[in-house]
Amino acid sequence: MLKRGFLCALIWSIFCLLFLGHCSEKERLTPPEIIIKGEVGFSQTRGGSKNDAFYSVKKTADGGYITAGYSQSNDFDINFKTNESFDILVAKFSFNNTLEWQKTFGGSEDDRAADIVQTLDGGFAVLGFSKSSDRDVSANAGSQDFWLVKLSNNGTLLWEKSFGFSGADYGTTLLETEEGGFLITGVLDVSASNGQGNAKSMVVNHAGGDFWVLKLTAGGDLEWSKYYGGSFTDTPLGVIQTADNGFILVGSSDSNDVDIKNNKGSYDFWVIKISSDGTLVWEKSFGGSEIDEARAISSSHDGNFIVVGDTRSSDSDIAVNNGAADVWILKISSEGSLLWEQTIGGTSFDVARSVSMTQDQGFVIAGSSRSSDNGFTNKGQNDALILKIDAEGVLEWQQTVGGSEIDFLYDAIELEDQTIIAVGESSSSDGDISLNKGFSDGLIIKIK
Repeated sequence: MLKRGFLCALIWSIFCLLFLGHCSEKERLTPPEIIIKGEVGFSQTRGGSKNDAFYSVKKTADGGYITAGYSQSNDFDINFKTNESFDILVAKFSFNNTLEWQKTFGGSEDDRAADIVQTLDGGFAVLGFSKSSDRDVSANAGSQDFWLVKLSNNGTLLWEKSFGFSGADYGTTLLETEEGGFLITGVLDVSASNGQGNAKSMVVNHAGGDFWVLKLTAGGDLEWSKYYGGSFTDTPLGVIQTADNGFILVGSSDSNDVDIKNNKGSYDFWVIKISSDGTLVWEKSFGGSEIDEARAISSSHDGNFIVVGDTRSSDSDIAVNNGAADVWILKISSEGSLLWEQTIGGTSFDVARSVSMTQDQGFVIAGSSRSSDNGFTNKGQNDALILKIDAEGVLEWQQTVGGSEIDFLYDAIELEDQTIIAVGESSSSDGDISLNKGFSDGLIIKIK
């Protein structure tokens, strides 16, 4: 009888190990309080004694990466620059993070980059804005213009183009189209342009700043331009080409007229689909009664799209808000239907500025955080924030990097070796940031 009892106990122990042990391992990975963090490979700053920042990063065909932003400095890491005006800064790195070249472009006024892409010919295109009309900048129509710069693969300036009217027009997003041309987007000062910027047969002269979209040839010549929005402020901050050669743009809007039909309150995520010739196909607003701003969009593996930004709302489309502002993530269909949404954040301000798909069909999101709870740590004011979610939006890990001052991330991508490179700016010289050379330095973080 004792032997039988012992045998039963042994069998039950084996069952527990095989079945219950397996269940507990699964449960170990899922609770939100147990998050595997991406390990920081390095954080480094580049800059001089003035203001320097990186706003965009893209992986390159040789396995490395390229960054673009701006520099006001002319010393330390930017000692090749001869003036203290703001210029576009472009820096190319190898796969092992060695600086291969860096260059600045601009005139005597304020010139800054917002986005960069590697082009089909192996070179690069950079979009931002310019207030100059001298040196590298051949023309300026007003307060500031879209400025598009085409570079060779070693950073030689091949050509540049300005687009704008008498007001403050600035470029925000850029992509090379399937046929090798460019689509550039940004904000058009509609009032100052007096209704210019649309096809002449479609002029709608309303106030505010609108989504302005320009389709260009491979040489930068204008094919068409159109603007979309309402009477208030509409700002595009993300764009992607769709399978039917149309485009989806995301940004923010506090308008509720003209092209915007269903504003939820204050600023919303505003998402529009346009055809290959710029015809507005559909528009959707997502948000709640407070400020909600979309910042970026990425394709997903199943033909849908991930949109990220931040929300201060806790009603309408937002089920949960953890604090002052949360990272807000939407999955939408190709028709603009909301498939799911989720917020990630603590009790303070947590925001997303970029999203890109990773090789495992998940997404890496970059931004900043002021929270020190709900899985977040904070070393000062704003810390640089990197999140990794899977294809269904489940948080896999989150990491903050920073010091006692303000540290931001604006963009992040995964390289071929599955490491993540994130870029932004830092004013810290302590904590995770060992060196600061000026007011703010360009920040580069590697996550393994």
